[in-house]
Amino acid sequence: MSVLEIRNLSKSFGAVQVSRDISLSVAARQCHALIGPNGAGKTTLIHQVSGVLRPDAGRVLLDGRDITADPIWRRARAGLGRTFQITSVLPSFSVRENVALAAQAKAGSSMRFFAPAAAEAGLNRCADSVLERIRMADRAGVLAADLSHGERRLLELGIALAGAPKFLLLDEPMAGLGRAESLRLGDILEELRREIPMLLVEHDMDAIFRLADTVSVLVEGRVVARGTPDQVRADPAARAAYLGDGGSGGAAGGAA
Repeated sequence: MSVLEIRNLSKSFGAVQVSRDISLSVAARQCHALIGPNGAGKTTLIHQVSGVLRPDAGRVLLDGRDITADPIWRRARAGLGRTFQITSVLPSFSVRENVALAAQAKAGSSMRFFAPAAAEAGLNRCADSVLERIRMADRAGVLAADLSHGERRLLELGIALAGAPKFLLLDEPMAGLGRAESLRLGDILEELRREIPMLLVEHDMDAIFRLADTVSVLVEGRVVARGTPDQVRADPAARAAYLGDGGSGGAAGGAA
């Protein structure tokens, strides 16, 4: 059974159709990657799955439950976690506090959201466990404002994990990272995909072909190719649309 299922999603902004009858599914312990040129509609699709945008037509199901009309917070409570193209951490809070606040929001342990959540023993333990998973335990007391860009990316992943997600939406998690940082994050995602299925939008083709079980190529809001990484690499439509003549990557995916 699919953990995430997208059925015939369509979305238009005026006369511009940015999602055209898109369907895909992701099973347990699977990573489904979404690639495409600038303006292909990748982030728009992620927005529809996460609840930022409401589709004009189609359905989104999580664990068999229709969440198409659910607000963002209800999807998060149902187990949908997300990272963003631009980091969204609280710079004046420590690394541990950022993660503890996310765990607090999931657990509903306090109505005082900006109370010192990391002072609560249970939340503190949860935060420390997450920081071990993302290899940031040694940075727990550091202010988020003092982190490098790569560390902020890892922290954002930790914030998503603090919500105990059943599914992860990853919107260009490696954007702006250097080679070493990308490899580090790739190692962590490779471990996580064994237990948390994910839909990955990413411009780093090395990461795509390392992590993905299935790749969908999106062009002008429509899926033009789908298959295993090797199948997509060899597909003429995918090569023409995104991968280039060499079939091994190069063009970066856009924000749309």
